[in-house]
Amino acid sequence: MNWKGVFPAVTTKFHADGSLDMDLFFKNIDFQLESGVHGIILGGTLGESSVLSQEEKITLTRETVKYLDGKVPVILNIAEGATQDALFWAAKAKELGASGLMILPPMRYAADAREVVSYFKTVANSTDLPIMIYNNPVDYKTLVTIDMFAELEECENIQAIKESTRDISNVTRMRNRFGDRFKLLCGVDTLAMEELLMGADGWVAGLVCAFPKETVTIFELINEGRLDEAREIYRWFLPLLELDIHPKLVQYIKLAEQHCGIGSEHVRAPRLTLIGEERARVEKIIQDGISNRPKL
Repeated sequence: MNWKGVFPAVTTKFHADGSLDMDLFFKNIDFQLESGVHGIILGGTLGESSVLSQEEKITLTRETVKYLDGKVPVILNIAEGATQDALFWAAKAKELGASGLMILPPMRYAADAREVVSYFKTVANSTDLPIMIYNNPVDYKTLVTIDMFAELEECENIQAIKESTRDISNVTRMRNRFGDRFKLLCGVDTLAMEELLMGADGWVAGLVCAFPKETVTIFELINEGRLDEAREIYRWFLPLLELDIHPKLVQYIKLAEQHCGIGSEHVRAPRLTLIGEERARVEKIIQDGISNRPKL
């Protein structure tokens, strides 16, 4: 598993009646592939995992693996409250042909450090799939500390970290402690260039769902040392990237996908599509971004 590059946390596409829209989903996937992304992450926050049925998650994973046919890795997110449910999805992901897992700490119950480490180890020891730990204490209230990662080192298939602590210095802190033992992928769009410059290996991206070419270009320019060019695109991108750090990021990013012609704004309740002043404000940000889109 190569954890280097841009990994879109893709949205799940719905028809107006709430059913899965696989045709639109694969239209977006095609655009991601054409833009040069390095992997696809299913069932994350943006994928509205919490409102998908078990059967829908299975369908989404199975059909994506089949459609991509090995072109890029398919990563399934696990966000569960019970260890037995996490074990179920680890086994199901393997059965369905997924290439790896992204795993959050236990949901709903505020586990302590010993419990979180035990949870991750139990899942990791149950599978040979490569694993990325999603470390997001801002949104999910559990910080996976450096000392906890030291306990997880023994699990060889825990290979990567989605770094969403909002602390850029954590990239350096992890490098100082572990060297290259863990691959580090920025999970916060508004900090991506900064963390890549500090040595992150990749970017688990959100606005890539609507703007994949620009996202991949920034990553490639940074890797090539063409920082002035990357900085210019990133400055254009920042107002759009800020849509990723709001509680309504799903609605905001889906609306951006719709304006870009590669998605729709349909969401599942309790989420509702945007209305009024909020909709006008977000649409202006999106439309300004499209109008001033840089030539790549």
